[in-house]
This record gives sequence, structure tokens and C-alpha cells, in this order.
Amino acid sequence: MHLGHAYAALVAQEVAGCSNGTFILRFEDIDGSRVRPEYYRLIEEDLRWLGINWKEEPIRQSDRLEIYSDALANLLEQGLIYPCFCTRRAIADEASRMTNAPHGPEGPVYPGTCRKISADERSERIALKKPHSWRLNSAMAAQACGKLTFRDLLHGTIPVRTESLGDVILARRDIATSYHLAVVTDDAEQGITIVTRGEDLLSSTHIHRVLQNLLGYPEPLYLHHKLVCDDTGKRLATRDKALSLSSLRASGYSCAQIEARLPPLPRLPGNLTGET
Repeated sequence: MHLGHAYAALVAQEVAGCSNGTFILRFEDIDGSRVRPEYYRLIEEDLRWLGINWKEEPIRQSDRLEIYSDALANLLEQGLIYPCFCTRRAIADEASRMTNAPHGPEGPVYPGTCRKISADERSERIALKKPHSWRLNSAMAAQACGKLTFRDLLHGTIPVRTESLGDVILARRDIATSYHLAVVTDDAEQGITIVTRGEDLLSSTHIHRVLQNLLGYPEPLYLHHKLVCDDTGKRLATRDKALSLSSLRASGYSCAQIEARLPPLPRLPGNLTGET
């Protein structure tokens, strides 16, 4: 964990306390290439050192892949997802050839190459075990959902732009789910009422509201807080070892000194139900 993680955890704890809620720890570990057994323990040690505690046993997304597959099957039954056989290189090449390639908040969006493949050809490729991911058909999803909004405790009510991220991947070829599908499913099953996270994920919430609507999940409130940056103004990343909590602790920093290096906690509205 680095200072950015510490700030996110402290914001979540503050919101839980102000809303008479419960702080929940979840390990979003679907990317096995980045997982080490000792990381779970080290994360818990860092959080407890910050004075953050939780009552429920933390869940691990890597143990819940079957549940996410059921959610994906639901969307497939609705005809709202399609298999994508494109490699990253093929997608980049296709986008570079387009004079007006569609762009979203994260850069060029998927140009919809495999959306145009016939059902027979899709079935044939799947039968031949061609590697593929599963993408949301954003145009059909927009039609199915109609107008949606989400409520952010700092930014107010935001209209959902279903096309903002294009036809996003909901299950990768190497992992049976994605961040988008996993978190909305977990939020629903764990009864999450307020989601707190960095403002870099604000664009993702548009997709999450769409998935919640399509899967019949309840709509939580959101709080997208500011990011912690280094001295150059660049967002902290896990590779910034010098600013990891473990290295700062080893250097003799106290918990109070750690918090002094972080931005002030956001000013929360008096009523965290989202009602005016």
C-alpha cells in the first residue's frame, strides 16, 4: 500500500462513521499476475496501523469467479454482450486507421470490430476455441436502460453517458470477469450503500450504473475523492516504493505524520442519504 491507498481507506472509514455504516475490506485480486500470498496480510497490517478496522471477513474476488460468470450469463441471455476476438495490437491498428476514431476519457475506445461479426461466425470461432473476451454492446445497453443518473456526494447528480467508455470488456480472455462486472456484483451482494474511491474512476461509474440497471442491482451513492500525487503532481502508483506505507513506517514515520502528508478529508454533506 502507498499513500494513495492510505487516503482512500481513511476516506472510506470517515464516510462509514458519518453514515452509521460499516467499513468493509475487499480484496480485488482477479489479476493473478499481481497477487502474492503475503500481500493480503501486509495490506491488513498497514490498515490496522492506520487505525482502520473491519468486522466482516474480507472477501477475495478470486474466490467468486463463478458468481461473476452467472452475472455474465445473465447479460448474454439478454443479448447485450458479444465475444471479441481482437488482440490489443489489432485494436490499436484499427483505431490508427480510422480518421475519426471514437475517444473516451481513457483514450480511444474499441471501434466495434467484432460487434459486426455474424452470429454464425461467432459460434464457429467459439467452437474452434478461438481466444476471446466478452464486451458490452453499449448501444443496445443504452437502449435497454434509457436515461440514468448517479448521485455523487461531492459532484452532485451526474447523467450517465453509456457510450463514454465504448463497448467495455466484461470478461477477459485470461480472466473470467473484469473490474467493472466484479465490483458491481460484489457491491450488490454485500449491500454496499456508499461507494468511495478516487476520482480517476469517475468515468467507470457510468458503466457501473448501466450494469446495475441491466442486472437488477440496487443503486448505491458514490463519493469520488481527489487523488494523492507526488511532488511533480503525478498520481501515485504501486511502483512508487519510496512512498509505500511499509517503507515510511520503516523510516520512522508515525501514523499522525502519515496523515499529515495526505490531503484533508473531503467535507461531507450533513445528510449522507443523498436526500436534500
